[in-house]
Amino acid sequence: MPQIGDTERSCADPSEPRGDDWMKTAPGLASIVWSPGPLGKSLSTSSRLDLVEGDPQLRPAPGAAETKVYRRRWVMLVLFSAVSASNAFMWLQYGIVSNIFTRFYGVDPLAVDWLSMIYLLTYIPLILPVLWLLDRRGVRDVVLVGAAFNCIGAWVKIGSVGPELFAVTFFGQFVCSVATVFVLGIPSYLASVWFGPREVSTACSVGVLGNQLGIAIGFLLPPILVPNVEDMDELAGHIRNMFYITAGVATFLFILVIIVFQERPELPPTQAQARARSLPPEQYSYLASILRLVRNRPFMLLVVTYGLNVGCFYAVGTLLNRMIIIHYPGEEVNAGRIGLTIVIAGMVGSLICGIWLDKTKTYKQTTLVVYFMSLVGMVVYTSTLSLGHLWVVFVTAGSLGFFMTGYLPLGFEFAVELTYPESEGTSSGLLNCSAQVFGIIFTICQGKIIDTYGTLPGNIFLCVFLLIGAGLTGERSNGFGGFVTLLKVQCAKSLTTQRPPSSMPNLFRDTHC
Repeated sequence: MPQIGDTERSCADPSEPRGDDWMKTAPGLASIVWSPGPLGKSLSTSSRLDLVEGDPQLRPAPGAAETKVYRRRWVMLVLFSAVSASNAFMWLQYGIVSNIFTRFYGVDPLAVDWLSMIYLLTYIPLILPVLWLLDRRGVRDVVLVGAAFNCIGAWVKIGSVGPELFAVTFFGQFVCSVATVFVLGIPSYLASVWFGPREVSTACSVGVLGNQLGIAIGFLLPPILVPNVEDMDELAGHIRNMFYITAGVATFLFILVIIVFQERPELPPTQAQARARSLPPEQYSYLASILRLVRNRPFMLLVVTYGLNVGCFYAVGTLLNRMIIIHYPGEEVNAGRIGLTIVIAGMVGSLICGIWLDKTKTYKQTTLVVYFMSLVGMVVYTSTLSLGHLWVVFVTAGSLGFFMTGYLPLGFEFAVELTYPESEGTSSGLLNCSAQVFGIIFTICQGKIIDTYGTLPGNIFLCVFLLIGAGLTGERSNGFGGFVTLLKVQCAKSLTTQRPPSSMPNLFRDTHC
């Protein structure tokens, strides 16, 4: 078995750092002494510290801990995803019909934008305390507290249906935003605690998928539940009905978490989890873990590039209604449908990326390709928004969402690889913190640019930062050459498993690889 300081990678890329090279690439890990927190601190299962069937070099040593993958892992994942979806829905239930809420509450558009941006702002100061709670109390308590805040905030908003009650609705949204801090970084942690090594990336993608499903419903339902009617009393009734529905769902999920959600399985799913449970928790230093991550240069570069990409997604989602209404007046429902298209395409992209990573472990190369295609999608969306053909916007927005939203689980899983054996919750939390910071900056700046100069300069503003992020990602990933090299290596491995190398002409191998 490889030692923790000598982590093996799953892909046969000769450009990947191995052995002592990790000390040069991530010097913060060179002197690490790993030990877990209580209640089963998770280790990365995607770094091949676990058993792989058929590999004689990685068979369990005599006396290895018993492992088991439980069927109820899917119940935990689906329940968590539902809580995350409920919270994400409430993030966008104002923004996608921002023109209606601006008129109802008698406030300016920036005030309504802050009903979405408060989700981003709250995350920044609270993420470190929540990560400490995750280390000390475990994933069940964190998810339980998140579901509780989600439920309380939803009920507060029911009492805010009145033109003079904007402060109340803002407070309710703030309470819901606190819940986001408790659920947004959980997918990679939950996947490691409950799932086997061959499905951890897929499980992480499903966890992210739950949040994206909530965003999709948040794009779709509010324009239907809250139509743009002139009568203020009728409008108040529609808003109240939407708030009652969200409060009922949030309450039901909170009760389910209390009854069903478990901290961890009785037996660990992997040998890495078994080793984590066997180590004494008092040796773990949360502050030292944060400092090691901050000194890990490849990870910090990922933090910046992830923040740029996801920050652009947050800005597009928050301002989508405003951009569509400018070019297509009266199309609030179609604005929601375009947002739905973005997220549904992104959900497909997330799932495909998760399955691809589980099979290939090509973190660097896949991240680069998806990031570059996010930039291409944003450029195409920007150039077609004002053409006057709504169906074209649907198509280009879907292509943008496929890659930009599909990047979310890639960032989580790549962070786990770069920071192993640190906690998945900590690395995911820092990634999300970066995304919130850039999301606030991009939303405010793009909103001002749209109000002053129009949608085209506003979207070009985002394209510039996506170009910067793609360049930084390419620098970290050694460009597309690394991706091509990896494809050649994988193709050669596949062919050599079908016939002896001596019987395969070099010309044939070179041509097809």
